[in-house]
Amino acid sequence: MMIQVKRPSWDSYFMQMAQVVAGRSTCLRRQVGAVMVKEKQILSTGYNGSPSGLQHCDEVGCLRQSLGVPSGERHEICRAVHAEQNALVQAAKHGVAITGADLYTTHQPCVLCTKLLINAGIKRVIYTHSYPDQLAVKMAKEAGLDLVNFGEDTYNL
Repeated sequence: MMIQVKRPSWDSYFMQMAQVVAGRSTCLRRQVGAVMVKEKQILSTGYNGSPSGLQHCDEVGCLRQSLGVPSGERHEICRAVHAEQNALVQAAKHGVAITGADLYTTHQPCVLCTKLLINAGIKRVIYTHSYPDQLAVKMAKEAGLDLVNFGEDTYNL
């Protein structure tokens, strides 16, 4: 008798990895992970946290949280680098070409990240959790960047 093993789809596989990457986050508000993939190969990863060598939010607190800033607003006062930004930076730092890649991320990118992803030539963003940023959605659509809501219930961790 042969045992049938249920393999995850590629999208589920990479989304599970993004969730694992998010576990490294030091953000007090939201743990986000991102995995850059091209031709079923991981190119880079990123999670949200302070720049290298600086104290993390879990050590010094969150200015946006203490000021009661709603999600999707005042990104400039956040000390963390977003997961998508870190995935882009890691690829650049190590000389990895990402044009035409897909980005798997736990959360829909904000407008700042969306603009960077458009300029980097990312073709598709697959995310699990929505984010309240309609300008990001509008710009992605205008640029032909596919935003795919993978849905919170479509994979099991």
